[in-house]
Amino acid sequence: MTEKTLPVAFPVQHHTARVGDLRIHYARAGSGEPIVLLHGWPQSWAAWRNVIGALSQKYTVIVPDLRGLGSTSKPDTGYDVNTVARDIRGLVTSLGFDKIYLAGHDWGAAVAYAYAAQFREGVHKLSIFEMVLPGFGIMEEAMTPQQGGNFLWHMAFQSVPDIPYALIQGREDIYMRWFFEHYAYDPSAFSAEDVAIYVRAMTHVGSLRAGLEYYKSYFESAAQNTEHAKQPLTIPVSAWGGEACLGDATKASIDLVANDVRGGVIERCGHWIGEERPEFVAGHLLEFFGEGQ
Repeated sequence: MTEKTLPVAFPVQHHTARVGDLRIHYARAGSGEPIVLLHGWPQSWAAWRNVIGALSQKYTVIVPDLRGLGSTSKPDTGYDVNTVARDIRGLVTSLGFDKIYLAGHDWGAAVAYAYAAQFREGVHKLSIFEMVLPGFGIMEEAMTPQQGGNFLWHMAFQSVPDIPYALIQGREDIYMRWFFEHYAYDPSAFSAEDVAIYVRAMTHVGSLRAGLEYYKSYFESAAQNTEHAKQPLTIPVSAWGGEACLGDATKASIDLVANDVRGGVIERCGHWIGEERPEFVAGHLLEFFGEGQ
């Protein structure tokens, strides 16, 4: 079984689209107004597989693999959030859509913010899960060493040229499993097969190198964020962190860049919102995006 053939209880179609220098893989389900869901590292479209079914009852759900990850092509450059957001904008317009509902998790959330900041007339509402935006001090403080290793050490480690790739290659299963276990509220939310989905995707040729590029581009993305923040978002935004991971830091970060923010902390949840609390995520998105319709 690959990341494209997961057992699902609703019809998901898989497609590819040529957008600039990329061949973007995306999953699509449902009909209606478009919702775009963006995953983070070290995942793929499959991070949203337990959420798509509920959303597809009302919306057209579009779930791409980001540049360099999953089954999307893996160029050498272009991993800053502005460029990746433009990839997604190209996909959206190629599908005949202009204005979307947008949600992101982890790096997908950072890309979602960059999308909303660059294409301000192209987003109805934005939802952010388990990410602190680079460039405003909150993430940078979370990267500061703490006793017991209880800090976001990987953000700095993975930004170093060459060494992370040399140490992780061939050990992707050990390395990635650590994150799924340690950043979850309840590690049993992941079966061995769940983890294997992402490990297999990360061992595709070029995936590990490309995934690390998001971290090597950290300061470029941070500078882009601080520039966007000079003009705060005016659309409704929700921001949620998991109780066992980023907590209220996610909303605190988004409060710095948007005027109309709601959200808080998801109970009994760590970082992996799509596997740990899919019913909360789907319910929140249906309620939040559906307000006023």
